[in-house]
Amino acid sequence: MSRPRIAVLNAAHEDANTTRNFRRELDASLAEFDATAGHTPETFDFDAVVVTGSRSSVYDDEAWISPTREWVNDAIDRGLPCLGVCWGHQLLADVLGGTVRDMGAYEIGYSEIERVGDSRLFEGIDDRFVAFTSHQDEVATLPPDADPLAANEYSNHGFRKDHVFGVQFHPEYDQKTARELTLRKEFDEKRKARILESITAENHAETGQAKLVFENFLEYVREVRPSTAATDGDHDAST
Repeated sequence: MSRPRIAVLNAAHEDANTTRNFRRELDASLAEFDATAGHTPETFDFDAVVVTGSRSSVYDDEAWISPTREWVNDAIDRGLPCLGVCWGHQLLADVLGGTVRDMGAYEIGYSEIERVGDSRLFEGIDDRFVAFTSHQDEVATLPPDADPLAANEYSNHGFRKDHVFGVQFHPEYDQKTARELTLRKEFDEKRKARILESITAENHAETGQAKLVFENFLEYVREVRPSTAATDGDHDAST
């Protein structure tokens, strides 16, 4: 079976957990680029693009965000399938004409999410599923002609427009990542303690279905770009 070549735009400000998590969950040949250091691919010679989460906001005035947005826009125009996670979900929505804003609350922890539309991205996932979430921004308005795929009481949690997909939740998180992220947050101690107590093996196991979005996305990529998919002999690369 072919292994697609994926450009991973890492927006996580040098958080080693992000690299580990996406390399574990994406069965593909990955070329990783540190977006926050101003690195984007020099070409579009990839089968697909994945954009990670970030502690930044899409609307922040940070030097790296504009060139990242421009490269992603060009990749979309060239027909490359794209998957955005959390911040990546918001960036893709923004590029496509949606709106992103502070939702006035912070969703964090193991959240129940409801599917609100049919999509290849959610094949094998129940109508209600659990995933780890961590965000205070939301996609408040979907891009024109985009289909909503998932949501809860906080925000939209998934959309699709043509060959572009976004999920607000974190299907890639393991317990280590969830715990370390929570410890960094400036919550009151009682809230932080409640979240940390919830990060158990049992609760993490409930997120297993959410991880299917990676497998489903890669299968979609293989179907729409079969002539350009990399072979099994290719190796991962990073920059």
